[in-house]
Amino acid sequence: MTEVSVETVSVQNPRTTWEGCSVLLDINDGDRLVFARLSASSTVKIGNKKCSLQPLIGCPFGSLFQVESGSKGPYLCRVTAPAEGDLPEKGDCLFKDESKDNRSLVDDNTAQSLSGEDIEAMRSQGATGDQIVEALIANSSTFEKKTLFSQEKYRIKKQKKYAPRVLVRRPFARSICEAYFKKHPAKIGCLRVDTLSLLLSMANVCAYSDVLVVDMIGGILTGAVAERLGGAGYVCNTYFGGVPYPMDITRMFNFNNEISIRIVQTSLSELSSAQYKNSDQGTENGGKEVTNLWRENGFSSLIMAAPELDTWSAVQELLPLLSYSAPFAIYHQYLQPLATCMHNLQVGKLAIGLQISEPWLREYQVLPSRTHPSMQMNAFGGYILSGTRIFSGEILHQTS
Repeated sequence: MTEVSVETVSVQNPRTTWEGCSVLLDINDGDRLVFARLSASSTVKIGNKKCSLQPLIGCPFGSLFQVESGSKGPYLCRVTAPAEGDLPEKGDCLFKDESKDNRSLVDDNTAQSLSGEDIEAMRSQGATGDQIVEALIANSSTFEKKTLFSQEKYRIKKQKKYAPRVLVRRPFARSICEAYFKKHPAKIGCLRVDTLSLLLSMANVCAYSDVLVVDMIGGILTGAVAERLGGAGYVCNTYFGGVPYPMDITRMFNFNNEISIRIVQTSLSELSSAQYKNSDQGTENGGKEVTNLWRENGFSSLIMAAPELDTWSAVQELLPLLSYSAPFAIYHQYLQPLATCMHNLQVGKLAIGLQISEPWLREYQVLPSRTHPSMQMNAFGGYILSGTRIFSGEILHQTS
């Protein structure tokens, strides 16, 4: 049994960035999501421009930056959101917009009188990205004829091209899961954020829990459990065979030392021997005591996401490690492995409250006079088998 090697933070303010921390860069309102580690030499490429991440060090999470051009090349400049008083009233906008439509507009590339040479000349003279966007709007012959909705789309389109923005987001369970689901869903087993939250709830992950985790989806499950425990309780990441599963995603959570020492990793064979034998082997930081506690009382819950394993075979070995009345939640992107496992648990009278859930999430666009479900959304979120482990004698006693 070993302690997971997770980079820790000791005395840093969790609300602000620091040199060496991981951040999630949200470029142009979700068009691109990038994970980065802040340092004086780290850079990010936005379009055809490469910008240093030095200005991001020491800023609060949630800060907004904009790409500007300077004498030494492009750089990130912090900007503030407009105040509510600077925004037009929604009612006035809707009233003024009633008489406009886009039927008479023809996109023949002649509406814009500002050429590419003019834009480059503005840049060489030190014009900011916002000034270029305003110049494009002022030199468009059709902008005033557009509806307010079309005007906003035009403004956002030009802003993303000439003044791209970067939002500094803190990596935590939700943001990491959303980013991976959008970029590389296969790396996290197509685990959606609502499915992840349902897993944690069904397994009753709370403070002072001892959670057994089988995580073959990059470490996001282990990180999410440790984040919810907050340093109160233990996460035991177990694996089948002799090679631990990759846990790269866990290192993105910026856990402090108090949380990191509560994450341990051990093979199932070592864990089983500790369960049934009086083994004196353990880990540093009081790991012998933890092993004895798990041997005597078992784990308080089980969460499993192992798409490469046979679900029923894995559950047969993991279930005896739980205490009686301990909940478990098993994720799989396909239904049949969970259905087979559920049937075998019912026949063996090993668990009660068995159910297979299919999470469903629908995103809505919420805007004045145009609130509707998003046109493009993912309809698949995998399946979860949940239940409560029991002693088979309990069923026999109740029916006798």
